[in-house]
Amino acid sequence: MRHTIEIEHLSFAYPDGRQALLDVSLTIAPGEKTALVGPNGAGKSTLMLHLNGILRATTGMVRVCGLDLRESNLGRIRAAVGLVFQDPDDQLFSPTVFEDVAFGPLYQGLAETDVRARVDQALAAVHMGDYAQRVSHHLSTGEKKRIAISTVLSMQPEILVLDEPTAGLDPRARRGFINLLRELSQTMFVSTHDMRMVREIFPRMVIMDEGRIVADGPTHQLMNDTMLLEAHGLERP
Repeated sequence: MRHTIEIEHLSFAYPDGRQALLDVSLTIAPGEKTALVGPNGAGKSTLMLHLNGILRATTGMVRVCGLDLRESNLGRIRAAVGLVFQDPDDQLFSPTVFEDVAFGPLYQGLAETDVRARVDQALAAVHMGDYAQRVSHHLSTGEKKRIAISTVLSMQPEILVLDEPTAGLDPRARRGFINLLRELSQTMFVSTHDMRMVREIFPRMVIMDEGRIVADGPTHQLMNDTMLLEAHGLERP
């Protein structure tokens, strides 16, 4: 079976010399929903930024949808990996929601009718079909996060990579967002501190600490290992 994400012995250091990743190896199968957890500074966001080439490995290998992460494959990999940042304002920059969601398909060179169809499908998938002509920056945080997801869904990615998707949401918006993530069919790799969400919708959990993967297994098993969780700054929900 072809894995959607393959990482082998990945290490990375920032220009200031800080070692952020140390010999990380990980595979994620098509359709798998995996949570990435760990304390702040564990390397979670750094790892995610390697999945579409924003950062490049110091040593090791990253392969996405069968494609090695190299310059000649970047366009195809970035179309396959929908990366959603923690702060939706990092992804919403157009005057209207429609223009934000249409940006990717337009960049791909699709015809206007195809772009409109992609936008309609992406907004419907996040239950925001009536928001096309709204101004993105006038929306609530929860609404912005949904629109940020739709901007990558319009590219029809195979993989969704999300960084702290429920951060900053009130309880009602958080519940709606969890239900949305449950509905989406893509392979999903999500970095989060929301351990209740992890327990609820992610069958697999990967724990990182100090740049390394320290545990990887079924969520229900790792959640029951109180000593493991405490050792890496995590709390059982």
